Amino acid sequence: MSQFTDITERYIEVWNATDDGKRRELVERLFTPDATYTDPLGEVSGWDGIDGFIAGAQQQFAGLSFSLGGGVDGHHDIARFTWHLGTADAAEPVAIGFDVIVTEDGDRIGKVYGFLDKVPG
Repeated sequence: MSQFTDITERYIEVWNATDDGKRRELVERLFTPDATYTDPLGEVSGWDGIDGFIAGAQQQFAGLSFSLGGGVDGHHDIARFTWHLGTADAAEPVAIGFDVIVTEDGDRIGKVYGFLDKVPG
């Protein structure tokens, strides 16, 4: 299970990297070149699409950060986990989501399927 925890922690790191150059570097290390990301708010592919989607979310939720909302569960090449978006000192996250990732070669993400469980009003 540690391989899934590692890749999920790297995924959260990408979402929290606000420096454009650093985020792009992390995207290219974590995702395959033709990776896809699909959630209720958008569907993108490739490094440019994923990087741009994350940058847009960071602009919309400036000052907030992502964290794991619990453990990571996985088997074969699939993992699932809950994430929180908020501030470290907040009693409740602003947003909560559930993502499923499909890995390739054990340490890169080829597909992400995201679900939103709680969104800001």
